Amino acid sequence: MVQTPATPLTLEAFLQLPETEPASEYIDGRIFQKPMPQGEHSAIQTELAPAINQVVRPSQTARAFTELRCTFGERSTVPDIAVFLWHRIPRKENGSIANVFNLAPDWTLEILSPDQSQTRVTKNILHCLKYGTQMGWLIDPAERTVLIYLPDQPIAIYDEPETRLPVPEFAKDFNLTVAELFSWLL
Repeated sequence: MVQTPATPLTLEAFLQLPETEPASEYIDGRIFQKPMPQGEHSAIQTELAPAINQVVRPSQTARAFTELRCTFGERSTVPDIAVFLWHRIPRKENGSIANVFNLAPDWTLEILSPDQSQTRVTKNILHCLKYGTQMGWLIDPAERTVLIYLPDQPIAIYDEPETRLPVPEFAKDFNLTVAELFSWLL
């Protein structure tokens, strides 16, 4: 759902608005409400973030967050999963995790919902890459396909079941095949 205010809305004004459920994103002066996650989306997100954290969190290398608002480069988006290197996670003075993340994730993962625009999601991934994200995944449950985005490289398509999905170097110990990813839907 697109909300176009009568007068252009600034990013600062958007950030003062109450949060919506599902989340709204601020892109190019407009507000887009993400679709409500459905079964396939929810199943993958529920399994994938903990699977990543099981590998990268114990060593304090990185941490995966679900539905975390990331505000940078005049946009405010909410990736399905945002992974940040441990030393880049915003913290409060007491060392606990901050509530506001004004930076791009190191790895952004999106799970396409049936009512979601693949173009808009792709634009969000490309925006992240422009601001330093190392890798983006676009998971398409309907097609059983993962599109991999890297800075200054062509998009790679992964749909062969036994193919191991590429991950950023910091998550090199995280091993997942296309078949394993989509087995979470069974």
